[in-house]
Amino acid sequence: MAGAYLQVMRVSPVYDRIGDGYSAQRTPEPTWAAQITAALGGARSILNVGAGSGNYEPLDRPVVAVEPSSTMLAQRANPHPAVRGVAEHLPFRSGVFDAALAVFTVHHWSDRAAGLSELRRVSDRQVLVVYEPLVAHRFWLVDYFPEVAAFTVEADAPTPDEISRYLDVVDVQTLWIPAECCDGVAAAYWRRPEAYLNPVVQQSMSVLALLPADAVARGAARLASDLEDGSWAARHGGLLEQAEADYGYRLVLASS
Repeated sequence: MAGAYLQVMRVSPVYDRIGDGYSAQRTPEPTWAAQITAALGGARSILNVGAGSGNYEPLDRPVVAVEPSSTMLAQRANPHPAVRGVAEHLPFRSGVFDAALAVFTVHHWSDRAAGLSELRRVSDRQVLVVYEPLVAHRFWLVDYFPEVAAFTVEADAPTPDEISRYLDVVDVQTLWIPAECCDGVAAAYWRRPEAYLNPVVQQSMSVLALLPADAVARGAARLASDLEDGSWAARHGGLLEQAEADYGYRLVLASS
């Protein structure tokens, strides 16, 4: 396992390039935190894979984090120990954790089959937050930034059905997005469209941070124009009456 870990250290994680300032915009959404905590149940030891800055890690029990990006590791503010590594080569004994957690990370893995198999190997329960691409790509933001639908990492994101090929999925729950969502994921501002004009907000979500600068500028200019002349409101104003929305975010529970 040591050899695999050393090999992991030679990768150049995507969040080393786009992760600066991530923790300021991506704070835990309380409703999601409660749902994830309930899914973890009575697990006494937890592994958080692709842990980023540590969102959604319970503070009332032991957690070990695995994260490939040194930029993200530097932004961790909680007391849990963290290891630099990747899902595909977890440097832990089989069955050592009660539960494994993976939040908005599986679509970034280079070999999701290997990563999911590793989660199953080291834990009795697996709790993942993923998204359904066919639902997510119906979000109005894609009209302004159509290039995101062509990203392999986005368009080919693993659905709960695909995850069930590698894990024994026992439940799939919708993560509803509240109107004032605290976690600046791609669909967080579904009812606050002006937020997507903010470069800091754009940088905190991989779906925009990975786009070429000219594509982001074009999309933002179109959105700004539509907000100013009322076109956005004419098409999407009904959203302003909703308290929550579903844009494909799913909580997947599995058991080994």
